Amino acid sequence: MLSFFAGCGGGTGSRKLLTVDFQEAQTLRYKFISSRDIVLDWDPTRVTSKPDKDTIKKSSESMEMVVAYTPVEIDPYGLTTIKATCEVVKANRSSPSGKRKDAVESFGGKTFTFTVTASGRIEDYSQLDKLIREVGQEVFRSKSGEGRIKDPDMIGDFIAAQWFLWDSVSSIKKASEGVSVGKTWKSKLSVPTPMVSRIAREVAYRLDEIRQTEEGQLAVIRSSYMLADSVPSSWPVPYYGRFQVAGQFGLLTDYKFLGLQGQGEELFNIDAGRIEQYKQQYQMEVDASFPMGVSTKPRITIRQNLEMRLLEN
Repeated sequence: MLSFFAGCGGGTGSRKLLTVDFQEAQTLRYKFISSRDIVLDWDPTRVTSKPDKDTIKKSSESMEMVVAYTPVEIDPYGLTTIKATCEVVKANRSSPSGKRKDAVESFGGKTFTFTVTASGRIEDYSQLDKLIREVGQEVFRSKSGEGRIKDPDMIGDFIAAQWFLWDSVSSIKKASEGVSVGKTWKSKLSVPTPMVSRIAREVAYRLDEIRQTEEGQLAVIRSSYMLADSVPSSWPVPYYGRFQVAGQFGLLTDYKFLGLQGQGEELFNIDAGRIEQYKQQYQMEVDASFPMGVSTKPRITIRQNLEMRLLEN
């Protein structure tokens, strides 16, 4: 076992130790879903309240994947090595760009290992970082003479699912002292978007309640989100350099992220030491500009849903 801690007491005033626990030879399979609806308003300053159908463009995109996590080497007093296998990765887009599949689907069938502490903090993520950069090169078209042209991709959604799977428990300060109902703590999570960006959201976690179930004690962790003013430099970047962006977001420049609001809920099995599921929802407003001095400033509204649940083996 990775974790040798146990919860202390049972009342609402007692503290619970929220620690990640991998059992030897036990594989945990999770299904992740990321979907967003995008509304692009070409004329947000219109005088009339009823928009013209030609000024509003709606689109959507989604990604589903199943990832299996198997402990390779367990150290109850240190780091445990986990092998992750991306069994299935599928993406859909309401406005596909040509006949190319989304590069994120290239994660399907890939494996990587990483080390994790009992608190859920990833210590060695070098293989995951390398894999993200390798897949990131597949977003560029290979035709010569066109320069570097990037197709739409949902690699940011893959990163949001894998890099931050245990964020709610790994971000607890003084985790060894336990957490009582009503306790709050803060962290940052990534914000996947349909445009090229590095955006983070401030997260306020709260241990809302402890539910007694046949499968064990479930910590109900609720969260709320707002736009962060900075992004940690350690977060992965899938591609670098200068390039042109294909699709509608290649027509716009100078994205200004105005605000973000949302909330979520996670169920963490205290006795089993594992995350069972989460749901996160938020809405973000973005202003953009046209190049070459065009005065119109479109407004983009993004409604994002992120879900995860543990599958039965």
